[in-house]
Amino acid sequence: MEIEVGTKIRIIHLEGENEVYDGREGIVEHIDSIGQLWGTWGGLAVIPEADDFEIL
Repeated sequence: MEIEVGTKIRIIHLEGENEVYDGREGIVEHIDSIGQLWGTWGGLAVIPEADDFEIL
């Protein structure tokens, strides 16, 4: 799964979080040095190895 800045994703579920982010969509704005995705969906990073999301 190739993800880069500008990729649009939909969060299915963030591990360890309640459902507040479930279903949110956004654009990846930054990928940090450990591979976490930061974007327009809110204040938490998506961790590709742990969280459920899909590329739109």
